[in-house]
Amino acid sequence: MITVSTLAAAAMAASMGSAVVVQDQASLRAAPRDGAQQQASLWQGEVLEVRGERLDYLQVWDHRRERGGFIRASDVRRVALTEAEAPALLAVLRFMQDTPGAEALGIGLAAAYLQAAPAKALAGTEGVQAFDALGGFADRLARRASAASPGKASGTTLSAHLDVAQGYGLRFATHEVEGRMQVCYEGEFFRRVLALPAADASQRARAALALTRPECIDPDLPAHERARMHAWQADVLERVDVAGLPAHLRGRVQLRRAGVWSAQAFQLARRRMDDPAVAASAARALAEFTSVARSELPDEDQSAYNDAAMRVGAVRWALSPVPAGSPAAGAPAAGSPAAGSRPTLLAESGAPGETCVLLVDAQHGAKAPLLRRCTYGVVWMASASTNREGTAVALAVQPLEGWRELWVLRKTEAGWLADVLPPAAAAPETGVIEWAGWVPGGQRMLVSREARGQGRYRRSFEVVQLDGLATERVTGDVSSLPLFQRWQDPAWKRQTLSLR
Repeated sequence: MITVSTLAAAAMAASMGSAVVVQDQASLRAAPRDGAQQQASLWQGEVLEVRGERLDYLQVWDHRRERGGFIRASDVRRVALTEAEAPALLAVLRFMQDTPGAEALGIGLAAAYLQAAPAKALAGTEGVQAFDALGGFADRLARRASAASPGKASGTTLSAHLDVAQGYGLRFATHEVEGRMQVCYEGEFFRRVLALPAADASQRARAALALTRPECIDPDLPAHERARMHAWQADVLERVDVAGLPAHLRGRVQLRRAGVWSAQAFQLARRRMDDPAVAASAARALAEFTSVARSELPDEDQSAYNDAAMRVGAVRWALSPVPAGSPAAGAPAAGSPAAGSRPTLLAESGAPGETCVLLVDAQHGAKAPLLRRCTYGVVWMASASTNREGTAVALAVQPLEGWRELWVLRKTEAGWLADVLPPAAAAPETGVIEWAGWVPGGQRMLVSREARGQGRYRRSFEVVQLDGLATERVTGDVSSLPLFQRWQDPAWKRQTLSLR
């Protein structure tokens, strides 16, 4: 339950009641005069004990600062914290629930309601409404704090509002993402919503979405803890019955499920590629994504739709059979050389957690390969494709959740080289690059890229020169590239999500 020591202390003065501050930077003064010395600057949502009235001021005691003073009556709203007042407080909460900028005040009023309401009400629909509103206030406050610009006046206000929320016992986690601080609500009251039988589908959906925000996973979390986190998130999302939800809310839950199941597929593949759960998780991610009707999503959810497409696309090769010689269960590569003159790929275990890719042909076996390159990422061996001339091989490698790169192994005068094409030049966030086909002649190949980095999303289709891997032509509309239209690989066109 929320920490209400401040409210409990204030309730001791039952005859006068308490007051919740409704204005930011309200002045607590030494006397009931505008010119009196300012004792403190108060923020909306803070609670004060009322001890008297003088002129148009209230004489109050601030238990948080252990200081008394006077505050204008218009800067506060008095509350009695009695059972009879609980319905009125809940009505105000419903009215304020979706009001931006009033999160700290909403938290203060929600705490007042929890103090005033009887236990029976808190276990029923009224309690669910209060928990839903309180969690929503905290989550929205965390989002605003994450988006605030440091040093600006708005940042100062948000910092003060976070202090108010923390004064009521709400907990927030922070971690650094791309040079800025990500603030996330810990989610206690959303967990309470999910635990109460009285919660309806929409309330459960909002709670599950808030508890499974991908940006709130600490990027420094170890891999085994991330895997447990994704399993827990999948379980939370399964508690939501999407059948009766409004179309836009149902789409949000399904997109989140797609992202969580794709992350789980990646984490499982890192441990054991031949685990049947890898393909099952990837299939579930694809099913959730394809069940979303993009036309029914509001504009603000389009970015989530694109992100889910990239996350699901990153693990789509899990749905293809693993070829012989892959590092399934850490098995070493076959020692016999490949039949024929065309180069092929084998894989073997390297250092603990490492996979090594070997390029072999009829004259160069696994003991003396044409090329050997190792990675701690997931090597999707089913994606390997060799051009008709036998001078280049493309391979999908996924080092991170939602981030898949393209390895291009190509033959040069100095021998075989391995280059990595990332989805974007920005720091890894979310992105996928896919081999889309070979152009006859052994000089060019087709790729598609989409990525989000530094807050920007971009999707492109490119003709890339194998010599140096420079982009020859690029466009956002695949139909404007004749080479793409003529030489794109049919299997890629059938399976890719970049043409959605």
